[in-house]
Amino acid sequence: MADQFRRASISIPLNVAEGVGKHSRAEQARFHAVARGSAMECGVILDVARVLEVGPAESIDHAKQLVVSIVEMLTRMCR
Repeated sequence: MADQFRRASISIPLNVAEGVGKHSRAEQARFHAVARGSAMECGVILDVARVLEVGPAESIDHAKQLVVSIVEMLTRMCR
């Protein structure tokens, strides 16, 4: 689970950066959508971590709040 979280979380800024480098708005939105999907994946992994009690609940809940904020920002960037 940690490896999957690591890969998904690294994918977010990489796809944002790649999207910024594209010229057309449609291409940018596509990469931002991929980044959003990776952020959503991170959120689900945190949900599973919370259910399995693999760490302090407060830390997992705080991380989840951050991921929700990131998803909201990426949703706006996809438009």
